[in-house]
Amino acid sequence: MNELKKALNLWQGIGLLSTSLLGTGIFAVPAIVALSAGSAGLWAWPLLLFCVLPIAICFAKLGKYYPHAGGVAYFISRAFNPQLGRITGWVFLSVIPFGLPAALYIATGFLHALFLFSPHVELLIQVITLLLIWCVGLFGAGASGWIQSLIAVLIIGLVLVICFAASPPVLAVTWPALSGVSSSVILSAFAVMFWCFVGLEAFVHLASEFKRPERDFSPALLIGLLIAGFIYWAATAAVVYYAPSDATATTALPKIVQQLFGQKALWTFCIIGYLACFASINIYMQSFARLIWSQMSLDYPQSILARLSKQQSPINALSLVILLCLCSLTLLHFLNIPLGHLLAYANGVFVLIYLLAMLSAIKLLKHTSKLLAILSAFICLGLLVVIGYKSLYALFIFTVLWMLTLKKSRAQK
Repeated sequence: MNELKKALNLWQGIGLLSTSLLGTGIFAVPAIVALSAGSAGLWAWPLLLFCVLPIAICFAKLGKYYPHAGGVAYFISRAFNPQLGRITGWVFLSVIPFGLPAALYIATGFLHALFLFSPHVELLIQVITLLLIWCVGLFGAGASGWIQSLIAVLIIGLVLVICFAASPPVLAVTWPALSGVSSSVILSAFAVMFWCFVGLEAFVHLASEFKRPERDFSPALLIGLLIAGFIYWAATAAVVYYAPSDATATTALPKIVQQLFGQKALWTFCIIGYLACFASINIYMQSFARLIWSQMSLDYPQSILARLSKQQSPINALSLVILLCLCSLTLLHFLNIPLGHLLAYANGVFVLIYLLAMLSAIKLLKHTSKLLAILSAFICLGLLVVIGYKSLYALFIFTVLWMLTLKKSRAQK
């Protein structure tokens, strides 16, 4: 039977999404917000969550009524036409050369804080990380769900320990008056913070692997989103509360951990940080594999990439994703491209994907959900404008694929 195994329940789904959203951002982005916006950053998280919530609800509705491994590409195929769906799928895959290597750099950075090793050893550790993700993929999404649920508990536990270690606790931090908060400061913070909620579009690829998607998918998505939003706010509050001296985005939380619990606690922090990055990379690898399997099953059903393993997992497609990532990782390692550049190009891809998903939701959903989809589309357009020239990579890929598709269609007539 050429179908993905239905192995996920509500709690596994919450673990998968919360760790995907926390991912590489939890130990850096809250510090960036606190250091740039100060206590105003406490308002930034609930305000951004309020903006992201309509998008999340639309994704939840789409995943509930149209569960499919193709995710956003499938939604667009249903809403518009299969050609645009295929283009979207390949645009989504265009993030692999930049996004995944960037996440791997951040992941190995935690281990680098414990062991001072050479760049070549760092590359070796990144390759080993890819092999571990391949091993997880052998056992399907159910294994990923339980592993990432455990990682989610570790991340949340660490942040809460930091919050309650002081007296009064960090959660009692004083909020500034909203009327005195500069809107430009909040919008500037949004440009960084939005990427903490990238992962919704990857999560919908797993909708078809829920045992009861009509019952569990929407609650898993919304609960996971709210948990991640609270943890991001709590981490930002901790940096504002403790105000570590000479802190940077990557050193603020480690300084707090060391200040509260000593040098030995740094080991725990770095290990959990690595696991958080591993979780985020894992869910993206698995979603990319499912997207490739879905598209190949439709277009080339006899292809090796359209086959599933005995555990009903798309291991051949996952192997291709890992191979592409390995090639890109090796090339970027020798070109020595800065991490910030990698993230900027990847971010443009994600916003474009969100926009296309919301446009498909406008056609597929009805009544109140359709209004939410229209609002969400305008939010995505605004974010695309904020990103500016950094989104040109995604727009260029989309335009080239669109022109190639039109040329192929004309040639077949």
